[in-house]
Amino acid sequence: MKNQRKQRLLYILFDFLAALVAWVLFFLFRKIYIEPQAFGVDVPITFGPRFWTGAIGLPIVWILLYYLTGFYKDMFRRSRLEDFIQTMLSSLLGVVIIFFLLILDDIILNYTNYYSLAITLFLLHFNLTLMPRMVLTSRTVRKVHRRDIGFKTVMIGSNENAVDVYLDIRNQQRSNGYEILGFINVQRKEHYQLQDHLVHLGGHENMETILMDQQVEEVIIALDPTEHEKIGDIVNRLSMLDIKISAIPSITDILTGKVKSATIFGTALLEVNQDVMPTWQQNVKQIMDIVISILALILLLPLNLALLVGVKLSSSGPILYKQDRIGRFGREFQIYKFRSMYHNAEENGPELSSKHDPRVTRFGQLMRKHRLDEIPNFINVLRGEMALVGPRPEREYFIDKIIITAPHYTHLQKVKPGITSWGQVKYGYAENVEEMIKRLRYDLLYIENMSLFVDVKILFYTVITILKGRGV
Repeated sequence: MKNQRKQRLLYILFDFLAALVAWVLFFLFRKIYIEPQAFGVDVPITFGPRFWTGAIGLPIVWILLYYLTGFYKDMFRRSRLEDFIQTMLSSLLGVVIIFFLLILDDIILNYTNYYSLAITLFLLHFNLTLMPRMVLTSRTVRKVHRRDIGFKTVMIGSNENAVDVYLDIRNQQRSNGYEILGFINVQRKEHYQLQDHLVHLGGHENMETILMDQQVEEVIIALDPTEHEKIGDIVNRLSMLDIKISAIPSITDILTGKVKSATIFGTALLEVNQDVMPTWQQNVKQIMDIVISILALILLLPLNLALLVGVKLSSSGPILYKQDRIGRFGREFQIYKFRSMYHNAEENGPELSSKHDPRVTRFGQLMRKHRLDEIPNFINVLRGEMALVGPRPEREYFIDKIIITAPHYTHLQKVKPGITSWGQVKYGYAENVEEMIKRLRYDLLYIENMSLFVDVKILFYTVITILKGRGV
């Protein structure tokens, strides 16, 4: 993780310098070649406010653009071809934006000057950005090939197909980065063929525990035809973990479009696509979460102070209420809320709240009506534990009860839990496990159709719910 962070900072540093140098050279090009044509005389080169605004602001804008397009994600798994294509497309997009914002109002002799300016800026920025990226990526690729960099990998499968995949990976002269720790069996046998080559880590019934204990980064699913009925269950369970999944290809995998090739060369493996949103939308969503949460906490500060006093006067006990909830990939975190119940309201164990719950204070009822008790959830968003929009997080006690009837509940853990959700808007609060299961279908529908547009729509309906006091 630390090396990944260092690698990312190197890319950001060189991208910043490339954008700065490109802007300086472009500025000189305008002063030396373009403006003399427009004015008929040589123009003195002065570095005024416009130059410094571009020199400071544009590199930051470029880095933000690269972040939004997902360039700084997964730094050790990059390829030079991927760098070339991504740099070209992002440079083209950035130049178009800069052209309309900064260049279009330039004084020019004729329209060919516009083409000269745009093409020059593109070539300068593209080449200056690409060169250090190619150097960094080439160095990383060589380290992966030499096995200096590896990704902790576990194979799922134990028989002929798994042995073939393992031997293919082991015998490669240039490594693809798989550092195989051992294998997990699917069918019980006295002896597994792969056991002659790798450590047997355990059975698939304990798969999640094994993978977390070994801090695994990737899994390779290599099952025999007799084990294929288990693939769906295994992939579903793996999708709840923050682990990259690859599998030996089948015609069905290719036709469904759920997978993409992990590499053209080396072992024939397909990467299972787990992203529920395009990378750029995920990044925009994250930025929206942070910006809106900061603004909400600042703008609602007077209201928060009033709520603080109201909670304190309504009953004895702490103002903020902390409770363990289960978040993305099944990770536990503490959610923050304004306390709306009497202190120690759950002395007899976990219990869901109801509309006329005697444990809720009068002031707590007012807060719940307008969902004001959830304002501290913005702190969880800033901590990276929650999002603005996503399935509401539940306690492990209730999740265990839900899974008995609805095992597909674990699909909700593919994404961060949210302050508001489609289930919350359409169904509202659940008073028992049966109602939680009914609300589940709305949250599953959200995950299958996640987009920025859907998020904005849910936020809009949430605001209406709050203003109309339909929180409970």
